[in-house]
Amino acid sequence: MSQNSVSAQSISHVASGLAACLPALSRALDRRVGRDHPAPKPPEAQLALLRHVEAHDGVTVRKAAESLLMKPNNVSALVTQLTEQGLLERRQDPADKRVAHLHLTAKARHELADVHRLMSAHIAGALQTMTDGDLKALGAALGTLSSLAECLHSDR
Repeated sequence: MSQNSVSAQSISHVASGLAACLPALSRALDRRVGRDHPAPKPPEAQLALLRHVEAHDGVTVRKAAESLLMKPNNVSALVTQLTEQGLLERRQDPADKRVAHLHLTAKARHELADVHRLMSAHIAGALQTMTDGDLKALGAALGTLSSLAECLHSDR
């Protein structure tokens, strides 16, 4: 049973608008950050893994893959790349030598902070051009967008 009384047509309209807007927003932000970042910005998949490890220090490849909705072999390849770049450390599990736990390096923490600062600055600059009403609407939508992301992530 539906949790709301919104028509299927309205839901379709909102879904279509979000499906078009969110990737465009992400690409525009990625382009600006890539342009302003002093070093080549890591690809989005690498950044996603680095952010996940930052939030879940010591996570395993398998758990990271599950959380990021990626295949373990793809995450393993990203881990190899990031380890070679000096951004991630693999530490063997003392109880099970087949399992490695992932940890950020200081270099990775610095890189993530730089990218986050640039993203926030670009978004803040764009928000400064908006009306008070638009800002309030975006602020009110943050929780809803987070809930949407959680629903999509959990495959409900």
